[in-house]
Amino acid sequence: MPLLWIVIAVLLLGSVGYVIGRHRALSSAGGDMRLLHSLPNYYGMNVFLSAVVPALLVLVVWMLVQPALIQRQVTAMIPTVDFSDQGQLSLIMTDVERVANGFDLALAQGVLSESALGTMDAEATNIREVLGGIGVALGQDVTPAVLAAALRYRELQTTGAFAMTGVVLLLAALGLGYAYSRTHKDFRARNTVERAVLAILILASTIAILTTVGIVLSMIVETRDFFHLYPWQDFFFGLEWIPSFEGGSHLGLLPLLWGTLYITFIALVVSVPVGLFSAIYLAEYASPRVRGIAKPMIEILAGIPTIVYGLFALITVGPMLRDYFAAPLGLGSSSSSVMTAGLVMGIMLIPFVSSLSDDIINAVPQSLRDGSFGLGATKSETVKQVILPAALPGIVGAVLLATSRGIGETMIVVLGAGAAARLSLNPFEAMTTVTVKIVGQLTGDTDFSSPEALVAFALGLTLFAITLGLNILALYIVRKYREQYE
Repeated sequence: MPLLWIVIAVLLLGSVGYVIGRHRALSSAGGDMRLLHSLPNYYGMNVFLSAVVPALLVLVVWMLVQPALIQRQVTAMIPTVDFSDQGQLSLIMTDVERVANGFDLALAQGVLSESALGTMDAEATNIREVLGGIGVALGQDVTPAVLAAALRYRELQTTGAFAMTGVVLLLAALGLGYAYSRTHKDFRARNTVERAVLAILILASTIAILTTVGIVLSMIVETRDFFHLYPWQDFFFGLEWIPSFEGGSHLGLLPLLWGTLYITFIALVVSVPVGLFSAIYLAEYASPRVRGIAKPMIEILAGIPTIVYGLFALITVGPMLRDYFAAPLGLGSSSSSVMTAGLVMGIMLIPFVSSLSDDIINAVPQSLRDGSFGLGATKSETVKQVILPAALPGIVGAVLLATSRGIGETMIVVLGAGAAARLSLNPFEAMTTVTVKIVGQLTGDTDFSSPEALVAFALGLTLFAITLGLNILALYIVRKYREQYE
């Protein structure tokens, strides 16, 4: 059964449990809600949660564990696999999955039958002919061992899917039956449901924390492998970025870090004043009619895909800066530059600063405004000396969000700033950022045993450290200025 159908079936069982659980509770009270310990909906929700939550948890765990178990069994059938070589293991599994999917396609088209699959494990040439005839491309190393592994892979996938469907639906039915049997007028359904919801909230928070920890640990492990192959001194203090998968690479971080910070700085110079001033105007000076038109127009900028901004930088902004500024001043002749990417990125970041700053300014208590006006302050003095200091923590958060968004941007940089890693103060020269090179190093056929591929994880960990530092700085600023209003 497809995954979507399993989820729908579980939800349907839970919905049925909600209805019958609610009805059973009312029946046990003779239809008088006043005799129930909890509201009827709590009884129905208790049955629903008992049927749905355990079943879906088992489904998620099963989907995470099953692929690893199948891969372990399948790769054990291929004697040539070096389990310490993740690149080779990945290629072998790709061939196995491709052949197994080819079997399913051939069966669906009637080219093969289930009985014919047993006769194809002795030689790989006939499977090439059959699968090649239906357009399935195979690698050069499809051996009889790979063919047998593909057959086993398909068998385990089918068996696992069938078992998963049965176990999940059975668990949902058992949960429904158990909760239904406990439902009566004296059952403390509200307490049970509230504890269950609390457990779900804690689980969700734990998953979010563990996901962050997993991401960081994965980057740390791969970064450690990178520094075993490449000196950390050359990475952190190197002034050249010249990767070469043939050896002799220069993987210095400083040119990429400089490009990232330079472009982000220009973007913030554009976005922070424009966004903050527009937020002040919309919150304190604009009429309701103007605000109702201007605020949605600004927020539209946040919904534009970054590839559109990149094309705008490539086709419009870049040539304009080159023809009217860079070329006349003798600063460059390329339309791809730091200034191009920074200006367009700054336009993209305006709604991040404006919307959040507007919301936090509106959240400043009206009593502060009234007190300022009562002391004789003007509108502008109130904004400058009362509202902005009170809203400063939120404004700092908005600027931090814009900074993090700018540091992580890729498409605008690729199309607007180019891919040249260099150290230069000229804003009209092409440069690149850390995120662009992460994509570049992990694009195409990648050997994860080489420093040229593993450097992407070191770059990612560096970005994480920069973002963490920005958060710590913002927290310090927020705490310092919040003391005046506590």
